[in-house]
Amino acid sequence: MSPSFATLGLPRPLITALGRQGIDTPFPIQSACIPDAMAGRDLLGRGQTGSGKTLAFGLPLLATVAGTPAAPRQPRALVLVPTRELAQQVRDVLEPLGRGLCVRTRAVVGGAPIGSQIEALRRGVEVLVATPGRLDDLIRRGACSLAEVRAVVLDEADQMADLGFLPAVRALLDQVPPGGQRMLFSATLDRDVDTLVRRYLREPVTHSLAPPAATVDTMTHHALLVSREQKVAVAAAIANRDGRTILFARTRHGVDRLATQLGRLGVPAGTLHGGKAQGNRTRTLARFREGEFGALIATDVAARGIHVDDVSLVLHVDPPADHKHYLHRAGRTARAGLAGTVVTLVTAGEVRAFDTLSRLAGVRPIRTAVTADDAALALLTGARAPDGTPVAVAAGVPDGGAPAGHRQRHDGTPIRANRRARQPAPGRAGRSAAAGRSAAGRSAGGRRSGRHASQSQQPQHRAARGA
Repeated sequence: MSPSFATLGLPRPLITALGRQGIDTPFPIQSACIPDAMAGRDLLGRGQTGSGKTLAFGLPLLATVAGTPAAPRQPRALVLVPTRELAQQVRDVLEPLGRGLCVRTRAVVGGAPIGSQIEALRRGVEVLVATPGRLDDLIRRGACSLAEVRAVVLDEADQMADLGFLPAVRALLDQVPPGGQRMLFSATLDRDVDTLVRRYLREPVTHSLAPPAATVDTMTHHALLVSREQKVAVAAAIANRDGRTILFARTRHGVDRLATQLGRLGVPAGTLHGGKAQGNRTRTLARFREGEFGALIATDVAARGIHVDDVSLVLHVDPPADHKHYLHRAGRTARAGLAGTVVTLVTAGEVRAFDTLSRLAGVRPIRTAVTADDAALALLTGARAPDGTPVAVAAGVPDGGAPAGHRQRHDGTPIRANRRARQPAPGRAGRSAAAGRSAAGRSAGGRRSGRHASQSQQPQHRAARGA
């Protein structure tokens, strides 16, 4: 007989809230982890993408802090995540479930207005979901203290243990009082997390529902051998298929460039990467979920924690850097038992590296050499040739993203970069006028210049800021 949430020891208000959402039977990782988590044990949880890890740690977390309201600026539980989107997703899952227990859940991330986050912490937050960079900023401002945190979760713990995150994560964990509960969760727990386990966990219980490198059974993998000249055309045909598709490129510039290239061929696509303001990223995901466009082009910022229903195909336009990135990108499809297809475009110079990557990922992709107009491409992926009618950049990038070489304001509107570089060099008179303006600027704007200088002296940890 399958266990129920009631037999796992959860409080009745949580079970009722789950029932209202139609969640009646726990997933295997939830059945395995919740009893130990409810008992206060430290644990390591590994499960395939889409297997229900958020509830596996979130339900015990809500139950643990229930009944003890948080003091201003002093959360009772902390969930650290690597990306803004994952923070928002965890918050969206936990916040409605905690209402019946009077547990307040809040996400604090970079790229979003800090004032509202400071105000929420002032009112009191029991469960705080945070990216390391923004949380460190709030602590430095005196808006948050970890002195009352009794339980900490590291979601996507293997990425949090990467060198780009590790110093910031350790600095935060060192501020949490010893003796509390620590839980690490990911789809790929491996030796990278050993440093954190040895330092912060006490006799942890391990629940592993998947080998270190594995994908779900309902996922089909293809390696499409393409020429460099055909790569964009093949990607456009796949992006033009029916159904939701996520395309991954290696860099921010690559994402914006591919969106422009697809738009010229008549394929609208949204874009998502760390160079966009958080409001812009949130709107893009909302429009993708609502079906305003069928293709989303992203960097690895979307590889973890992004859940969109019915993503039926993931396309690696650029093969990922390593096998873990492959697994997490692939995990955007075939979630919760549904079927999905994962396709990688592989050029002649990438074959050897992709062979190594796929072996480490534990997958055996079906190899097929294709061109954009091959019947095999349509058969394998549902690809359709675009009609060739160019889509304006605003439509090709529906989220309002700026093309490569442009920056954005916090509201997502583009700011043209390098404006001075595009102007003709001034003559002597122009230089004198420019010097006068510069002097006036130093006089009138000294306070602003001082602030910028102060910011430039602060250490920057790009990865730790959850971009």
